Amino acid sequence: MPKIDLDAVPQLNTTGYPAPFHEQMAGRWVRRLGTHAGLTVLGASHVVLKPGGWSSQRHWHEGEDEFLVMLAGEAVLIEDEGETILHPGDCVAWAMGVRNGHHLVNRSDADCTFLCFSAGERAAGGGYSDIDMIFTTQGYQHRDGTPYPPRES
Repeated sequence: MPKIDLDAVPQLNTTGYPAPFHEQMAGRWVRRLGTHAGLTVLGASHVVLKPGGWSSQRHWHEGEDEFLVMLAGEAVLIEDEGETILHPGDCVAWAMGVRNGHHLVNRSDADCTFLCFSAGERAAGGGYSDIDMIFTTQGYQHRDGTPYPPRES
């Protein structure tokens, strides 16, 4: 397996979330390592959250497992059960089909960095705990199935 040159992987600050749900991701910078390496089943991302940044909206997956390893800094994991502060070396995991909405928020005054891995069937969809949104193969929708309009650039 060739070594991945982290600096050669584009660091992106984008999200497909519809307005206004994309706004909290302004402080999230992601390198899609799995895609860059040609992986087709395992997702692997290197994520930097600036102070105030969110990893995502609080979500869960029907058909995809997730595993996260904190590398640097501090972030607050927010789940249905409450909040947990994560430090370097901490690992957390979410099994597919478990509707425990989760995300990380950087409430510190310094960047934090983590690796996130996923595997399974993303097309199975999932949902968001705090907002009226689900995701399916057809994109982002309200819980009643009505699609969100495309976000203007």
